[in-house]
Amino acid sequence: MIITITGLPGSGKTTVVKQLSQILGVPWYSVGNLRGKMAEERGMTIDEFNALGETEAFTDKEVDDYQAKLGASAESFVIDGRLSWHFIPNSFKVFLDVDPDIGAQRIYSASQKGERDDEKAYTSVDEVKHHIHERVASDVRRYKKYYGIDFLDKSNYDLVLDTTNLTIEEKARIILSKMPQS
Repeated sequence: MIITITGLPGSGKTTVVKQLSQILGVPWYSVGNLRGKMAEERGMTIDEFNALGETEAFTDKEVDDYQAKLGASAESFVIDGRLSWHFIPNSFKVFLDVDPDIGAQRIYSASQKGERDDEKAYTSVDEVKHHIHERVASDVRRYKKYYGIDFLDKSNYDLVLDTTNLTIEEKARIILSKMPQS
């Protein structure tokens, strides 16, 4: 059993992946964390790394190849990544949606607590909203260029879940209740 989680910034992807991992007793992976480490190794923020990715394919291809290998491993796990659903087609594919204001507030709060080393400390929620818009636009451009796909096309997913007013526990419970029984 493999669950792939994608969605908008601030929707709670990594948090729910960790929760599902704990409930199911399987490993979890975060493509965002892998890309964040790649950015840090180069002395860049994730946004700078994404901008580089618009001209340098390695920024995506390395983690995308890694995801494909994970998916072929026959292991059970949960993973969050914008394109995990694409590179691991034999998964239960979930898209987490969120109201842009709530997503920005969540990211702003995390930045104030220093929870993400690959992101700068934002000065306001409005600044976060601007960065979210730029990040998603960069993702869309890169994925169209390299793979000809649109991660925002909700028809790619088995479940689309609006996380705006849900707790972590509620997100995990809903995902598990919608999974096909094997």
